[in-house]
Amino acid sequence: MVTSRSTAAARPEGSALRRRGPVLERAILEATLEQLGSVGWNGLTMEGVALGARTGKAAVYRRWPSKEDLVADALRAGLPTLDEAPDRGSVREDLYVLCLRVRDVMFSRPGSALRAVLHECDADSAERFHELIVKGVTEPSNRLFRDVLIRGIERGEVRADAVDGLVLDVIPALMMYRSKVCKSEWTDREIADVIDRVMVPLIRAGRG
Repeated sequence: MVTSRSTAAARPEGSALRRRGPVLERAILEATLEQLGSVGWNGLTMEGVALGARTGKAAVYRRWPSKEDLVADALRAGLPTLDEAPDRGSVREDLYVLCLRVRDVMFSRPGSALRAVLHECDADSAERFHELIVKGVTEPSNRLFRDVLIRGIERGEVRADAVDGLVLDVIPALMMYRSKVCKSEWTDREIADVIDRVMVPLIRAGRG
């Protein structure tokens, strides 16, 4: 008699598994994120996702009629959420801890997948993800940076007019640019440099 263990061992690599419902859908979404991180937006195919999820291509198309639909759901399900803004007693420390959290999100599997979408898809496809990016990334990160600056104003560390859209964009823009163009992995030291040499002088109270 063949045991379940030996049956699993005998199953050909890449063959479809008997999964249904949420279990199968989760496997497909995870495979989508994996594919985006490894081959990028341009290299991702529905066939490749099916192979990664060890299911049939038809199972993917039944649930997601297009690549854009599939990727949007994968990002929506996978992107981690940032918690409340840190409160370590100083704006410098709060910004530093928050940037560490943002870096971890950027280099997570969903974060890498999102960066592939942002940097590779064409304008028409990018429009499909605009609301998702705003609701899932831009607004939450801006809210946390704003909370840190407001707390700094209340402590007298930050100038009153520092809560400005351009100021709030400085750190996210630097992190995205240098990770993509300069291949920076954003070490703790690099993050500290951005806080100490760019942000703190920019927002310091009494700055003329």
